[in-house]
Amino acid sequence: MIANVAQYPSFLVFMALAFAMVITMALMPAWIKYLKSSHIGQQVRADGPESHLVKQGTPTMGGVIMLIAVIIAVLLTCKLNLATIALVVATMLTGALGLIDDASKVIKEQSLGLTPKAKLVGQFVISTVFVLVAVNYLDIAPTIEIPFIVTLDFGILTTTIPIGSGFDIPWLYVIVVDILLMGMCNAVNLTDGLDGLASGTVMVVMVVMAAIAFRSNMLEPAVFSAAIAGACIGFLWFNSYPADIFMGDTGSLSLGMALGCLAVVTKTEFISIIIGGLFVAEALSVMIQVFYYKRHHKRVFLMAPLHHHFEKKGWSETKVVIRFWIISGLLATCGFVLYFAGTLIG
Repeated sequence: MIANVAQYPSFLVFMALAFAMVITMALMPAWIKYLKSSHIGQQVRADGPESHLVKQGTPTMGGVIMLIAVIIAVLLTCKLNLATIALVVATMLTGALGLIDDASKVIKEQSLGLTPKAKLVGQFVISTVFVLVAVNYLDIAPTIEIPFIVTLDFGILTTTIPIGSGFDIPWLYVIVVDILLMGMCNAVNLTDGLDGLASGTVMVVMVVMAAIAFRSNMLEPAVFSAAIAGACIGFLWFNSYPADIFMGDTGSLSLGMALGCLAVVTKTEFISIIIGGLFVAEALSVMIQVFYYKRHHKRVFLMAPLHHHFEKKGWSETKVVIRFWIISGLLATCGFVLYFAGTLIG
């Protein structure tokens, strides 16, 4: 199949999206049935909006099927190279971390799974290994470009270990990328609080990341990104309000890691913050709320993350989700325009 259509790379990207979407939609009903029969359901936050109490017991861990669909779609549509393997492995390992977290929630019958420290340690290890592989084996420069302004060199503090031809550890770049990857992981995780919110916004973002990778002549990352977008579309069929299943941390953490890793591979570390601006806003709302409350014992938002603030203001869940999709689309478009303009001038 690959050989016959390899001369049409754009078709491969669309095929990856279609395959992942169809596989997700085909496998999800059986997964939902299994989860229901096994009484594996979501544990709702006790301090969350009262309207969410009806979600208690809704099947979770839909991210398992999404990740399976992504792997199959990638294998069917492109030849694996080191970049693709690194992207897939980092995403799947983060998904495994999320799966452990989801499973612990089900076992304990609480909305809290792994401790925050345990999740952060796992994310830190995966992020650090990925960035070191990217720098040493994918020829990723330890720089971050801010279009039209400056290219920041974070390789000025580098340790070279005499292994083979030399193994570089650019300390500053590792720290910055670790913050980016771990930040995206948790930002997408925080966004996954309403039916269809995370899956819809990640779908929009991944379509743009696929376009960026394709324009950068990186077919395999483009296919990988398109496959994730397709899996999100397929999952959205079951996750739209009222949701039949949630993706859980298995999905949200792995999707956030995938976005961060794609940003590194395509050298859009800064632009990815704009493209994923909605996730950044959700994470910042929590940080601001916690910081301000500790200092002044008052709340900036009616409730954090940000989507719950608008629910408390009287917006329906569907209205919040659709408007956040629109905002995500606008931010992703702005990021792509900035990237496109930068490549034209460059």
